[in-house]
Amino acid sequence: MEPDVGIPDISAENLQLIVPNLHRRYSGVTATNRMVAPKLARLFNAGWLGSNAPDGIARMSFADLLKCWRRRTPLIWHARRNNEMIVGVLLRTLGWPLKLVFTSAAQRHHTWITRWLIRRMDAIIATSEISASFLKRPATVIMHGVDTDIYAPPADRAAAFAAASLPGRYAIGCFGRVRAQKGSDVFVDAMCRLLPRYPDFTAVLVGAITPEQAGFANDLKQRIAAAGLQSRIVIAGELEIEEVQRWYQRLTIYAFTSRNEGFGLTLIEAMSVGAALVASRAGAAELVVEDGVTGILTPTGDAEALAAVLEPLMRDPNSAAAMGARARARVLEKFSLDAEATAIAGVYRTLV
Repeated sequence: MEPDVGIPDISAENLQLIVPNLHRRYSGVTATNRMVAPKLARLFNAGWLGSNAPDGIARMSFADLLKCWRRRTPLIWHARRNNEMIVGVLLRTLGWPLKLVFTSAAQRHHTWITRWLIRRMDAIIATSEISASFLKRPATVIMHGVDTDIYAPPADRAAAFAAASLPGRYAIGCFGRVRAQKGSDVFVDAMCRLLPRYPDFTAVLVGAITPEQAGFANDLKQRIAAAGLQSRIVIAGELEIEEVQRWYQRLTIYAFTSRNEGFGLTLIEAMSVGAALVASRAGAAELVVEDGVTGILTPTGDAEALAAVLEPLMRDPNSAAAMGARARARVLEKFSLDAEATAIAGVYRTLV
């Protein structure tokens, strides 16, 4: 079951795993898939079907998929979205020898169609015990991991920040789509309170602004302008993943402000680069963060509470750096990508 370390042959005969990514827009689900798929491709002959393919795994076309019809040996289809489960169920009905796996990160009751699809999966993975509690069948809990080599502290954080040509000496960031669910407004309101008192800091929001969120984003810009902070609260928009990784390395502090979340991959990405973390109690934050040690937890949707816990870190960047070092150590111990891939591979092996 273990091919060479390089990208495997995509021939229908030796293919063992299909990683579908049937969603054009880059999202958190895509990000998690992109990170772990190359690790899985070191353990199984795997093909990536769809957009945003990462390096380290063979690209698979729909013509390649057609060649797998009626083959004798089973093939893992690992879905992470409803549409990918639907396609997997349909293909199996039409004769593809698929073993269906679904990863659930949602922390809410599922719709009837999702429940119907989940019942047809051969195995379910949940990204936390909380997510597992919303499933109506047994699941294997495997928390997300992060590539600690890519998401690594910079050799010189001050130089990394200086390369951005922003005011001040330190950056505080909030990453993810600009929308209420991500708490972008909570972050902006906290920054409007704090930045006038801490001129060495610049705040950065990194993430897409979709057309339906244009009004929300414009309201944030008006708040920023009213506070006279246009040069110190930067809305960078959607960036290439490599640029996002560079932005992480510029941060002294990271604010995770989601009101609700499946897991919240940015939590462990920020911790991995050694940024001090302040996180709302959403997603997996309470499972990932040791409150007061590797981060600080705050209520969701509360800009005043966020500002209160951010201020001591902004007042003393050395204490922020020390917290970031502890956060990095926790990720290395508990949330490595290798550990995630190994656990997922264990689920696959029970099926084939």
